[in-house]
Amino acid sequence: MQTEPSLRATALDHLTLIVADLEATRKFYVDFIGMTESQRPNFDFPGAWFQIGKIQIHVTCSGELAGLAGWGDRQVKSISRGHHFAFTVDDFDEAMETIDRLGIKVGDGPKCRPDGAKQVYIYDPDGHLVEICSSVV
Repeated sequence: MQTEPSLRATALDHLTLIVADLEATRKFYVDFIGMTESQRPNFDFPGAWFQIGKIQIHVTCSGELAGLAGWGDRQVKSISRGHHFAFTVDDFDEAMETIDRLGIKVGDGPKCRPDGAKQVYIYDPDGHLVEICSSVV
């Protein structure tokens, strides 16, 4: 039996990542992924906001209050089942060529999902797992 949602959220607004090197993170998400850096409020701690579509990634530099960068070893045996987030690309083969050319660390793949989409799992500079996938064919 399905119940009526009480919160009625309308969208995913952002996710926050803790990072060690803000410039390396900027290069990964802006120069490689293709996000845009968006205006960030004047917080009293270092970080940046990146946007793609209506979704933002807020990055905060590691420190005493934010904790350590990355996700660390989570004892995951199949990384595709662990913590990750995904970006869709128009040309998966071109994306793979770019990943190879830039020497981006691949965690798993490339492979095909059961629905026909292609996917590869890569790591950002702090070890956050990022899935790159094609649209469903």
